[in-house]
Amino acid sequence: MGIAEVVDVGRLALWMTVLISAPLLGVALAVGLLIGIVQAATSINESTLSFIPKVAAVAMTLAIVGSWQLSTLVDYTRSMFQRIPLLFT
Repeated sequence: MGIAEVVDVGRLALWMTVLISAPLLGVALAVGLLIGIVQAATSINESTLSFIPKVAAVAMTLAIVGSWQLSTLVDYTRSMFQRIPLLFT
């Protein structure tokens, strides 16, 4: 296995990490920003006020995109296992 293959496998692993985590992180960021704006406008500084909506939004997002995330991870894992015989040639 040459350096180019190692770099390619690392690049694919990082891209899968970004691709899988982006929907959940994006929703958590958007909800946190919205709650932060509401808290700043109303001067309510309660920490649980931002936690509960973020957890609910991330759970709903996971319910919506979870099957896509799982199928993407399965495809990636399958492609990594198919590369194993090529390592020894």
